[in-house]
Amino acid sequence: MLTPLSPLQIKERLSLLFLEKGQLDVQDGAFVLMDVNGVRTHIPVGGVACLMLEPGSRVSHAAVVLASRAGTLLVWVGEAGVRLYSAGQPGGARSDKLLYQASLALDSTARLNVVRKMFFLRFGENPPEKRSIEQLRGLEGVRVRKTYEYMAVKYRVKWTGRRYDPKTWGAGDLANRCLSSATACLYGVTEAAVLASGYAPAIGFLHTGKPRSFVYDIADIFKFQTVVPVAFAIAARGSSDPEGEVRRGCRDMFRKTRLLKKIIPTIEEILSAGGLPVPNAPEDAVKPAFEDPEGMGDDGHRG
Repeated sequence: MLTPLSPLQIKERLSLLFLEKGQLDVQDGAFVLMDVNGVRTHIPVGGVACLMLEPGSRVSHAAVVLASRAGTLLVWVGEAGVRLYSAGQPGGARSDKLLYQASLALDSTARLNVVRKMFFLRFGENPPEKRSIEQLRGLEGVRVRKTYEYMAVKYRVKWTGRRYDPKTWGAGDLANRCLSSATACLYGVTEAAVLASGYAPAIGFLHTGKPRSFVYDIADIFKFQTVVPVAFAIAARGSSDPEGEVRRGCRDMFRKTRLLKKIIPTIEEILSAGGLPVPNAPEDAVKPAFEDPEGMGDDGHRG
């Protein structure tokens, strides 16, 4: 009998790995990536927050099961990681966390408080009083545009605005290509943390209507501290492999800033600003037939 897996906490893991052109499978209880020549590369799945699967990747049923048990998010992305198509949940969300998140999003006062806290964490100052969420979104947009312009001047990069058209990816300017690759890395890591902490990626506060609205809310708080400087620095060098350099640069920046130690505490801090208590289970609800042992992983990981 194999020893039961105990998922490591997100803060103890590597951020992400990109895999392409290979079969992801399980051998002897461990992840391996096999290429067309039969060369096997072992993947430390239990110590990685998420695996980014690029075109040319195939995944076996056993690999998906192991990823779920180990609490590693599988993310299917486009070439160079610039499109995010789908993701496999690393474990399971907790109903109390989901109900708490939904209650905050449905209460207008609580939602505004959460958005104001996001604004404070992102820009280092409280937003003006008596402003609606729509007005705060407008203020945020102005600051974001100014920050991009500042970064472009700092790194001496030609800049005409943030644009992303997947249909003309290769023809896009280098700075925007680097930024798209960088934010894809950040979104993958952030979604892994959101799921591991037991919340729903789709229930956002500033962003709404998208499958990853809450992921965008949280990722934006860290974007200009982490991946945006990396993208502009690489665009300034005029790299022949910008996407690859961006991915490696983001990986190093995540490690340098200890990002995985910050995301889940930041999520809890933001939601607590809503001012609502975590709802209790109804008294007439059916209790679990048996209790799972306490694991090492985060709240949303299955035991």
